[in-house]
Amino acid sequence: MSSFQKRIPLEEGDYYLTPEGYRCFTEKYHLKRGYCCQSGCRHCPYGFNKKTGRVDKK
Repeated sequence: MSSFQKRIPLEEGDYYLTPEGYRCFTEKYHLKRGYCCQSGCRHCPYGFNKKTGRVDKK
């Protein structure tokens, strides 16, 4: 974990379980975290496009 990342406690509505059993973080959680990890998250509010490697919105 780098110096700018901090552990954020999980609350109700921060994630849901996919049918495969994976934890999928919601837009609410990403906004609370405060930055884009550039992993192409399903609910990324920052608009990162994994295919282009760029932020496409905002």
